[in-house]
Amino acid sequence: MTKTIFDLHSPHPEPSTFVAFAENHLERQSEHRSDDCVEVALKHPAAHFLAFSGAKLIVKHDEKIIDPLFAPYELADLEPALEETILLGCLPNGEPRLAVPSGLTDETVPEPFKIADARTLYRQQMLPEELLGQFAQGSSLIVWNANNRFCGRCGGPMDGRAGGYRRICTACGHMVFPRTDPVVIMLTIDLERDLCLLGRSPHFAPGMYSCLAGFVEPGETIENAVRRETQEESGIRIGRVRYHASQPWPLPHSLMIGCYAEAKSTTIKRDEQELEDVRWFTRAETEAMLERTTGIADTGNEHIPPPKGAIAHQLMRDWLAWPE
Repeated sequence: MTKTIFDLHSPHPEPSTFVAFAENHLERQSEHRSDDCVEVALKHPAAHFLAFSGAKLIVKHDEKIIDPLFAPYELADLEPALEETILLGCLPNGEPRLAVPSGLTDETVPEPFKIADARTLYRQQMLPEELLGQFAQGSSLIVWNANNRFCGRCGGPMDGRAGGYRRICTACGHMVFPRTDPVVIMLTIDLERDLCLLGRSPHFAPGMYSCLAGFVEPGETIENAVRRETQEESGIRIGRVRYHASQPWPLPHSLMIGCYAEAKSTTIKRDEQELEDVRWFTRAETEAMLERTTGIADTGNEHIPPPKGAIAHQLMRDWLAWPE
């Protein structure tokens, strides 16, 4: 069989499908939205809403069922800001999916509703993957619209257009679009010694180690961002860089770009302001870490991985699977 440029499938054809927030197959119609698309969607008899308290999701919650979808008639108790409704897109059958901000807070939310943040939703597997992806889209857009009520050029008030996908200044006409912040997250590999580089930040759970990461700066390629961030945080020089997977990260609107990086030096010089520790791990140590799925270190000597669903977890797991 003839090989093509797209035939590199080790260890998965598309690793991004294994991470949280990645499954979202709504038809967004981003290039064909009219300014009345929300009004049109609301007339559809099967329209459903995701409701947000800030960046968090409101769900109907009892002992057996967690339901994040609200029909229009169910919104009254949520103090919805209907004028700020966002059209996320449509299911293949045409059912519109919308997002709406709510006035409820953790202190005022009544039973049987609960409010959950992004980490809780994916770590506790509260939603199916498709709805988790729709949450990521909605959360990012809700936050972006809320943070862009006034024009950054002249200070005038801004109106939402295209179902929440554009904002236009009513004074000077300046137009802005939803933002996505690219972040590189990389597993650095010492090929000669067959080791991987992991670090821990002060805000991590006790015992947790993860991949190094950092924002891509203006005018910088992904590969050079991987090299710069790795050297700044660990002192390790990087040669080749290989893209592996990506992950929408709604905290509030990042895109995690997962890469493997080839170590060209081995002596660690840690950035003490950013990291508590950086060290090399063997395959056996990494495998043992990934087997600890509770997210809690049993002893002071144990290390735990980032949660399943985080792209760092997948980078570590796929490194172990690569030779198989």
